[in-house]
Amino acid sequence: MRTLKLVLVLMLATFGIAAAQQQKSMATVKINTPTVQCESCKNRIEKYLSREEGVQSSKVDFKKHVTTVKYWTDRTNVENIKTAIANCGYDADNVTANTESYNKLPLCCKKPEDGGGMDPKKH
Repeated sequence: MRTLKLVLVLMLATFGIAAAQQQKSMATVKINTPTVQCESCKNRIEKYLSREEGVQSSKVDFKKHVTTVKYWTDRTNVENIKTAIANCGYDADNVTANTESYNKLPLCCKKPEDGGGMDPKKH
């Protein structure tokens, strides 16, 4: 009888440890987005990331060219988030923008070397 109780306690402890290891955790990452030019770019990326699996929230600072993303580590990772930003048409750290998506961006959201960017007279 004592052996049966001991086995039962060990089984419960094992299941408890396994469940604790599978807890969801939230992480925050800052991604350089050097091609973000304006408020329109900010809104586009934030809207796109809001539909991305595992992303809890995102905030784009277009003046500092940094995107901060909170995400669930068991549902996505940093590389997936960078790829999502690139698929939206913007560079993200070492991942370059998807050419087709970039070409669809409005002129104000394109790189200055491509004739885009904000008019300096408006700033």
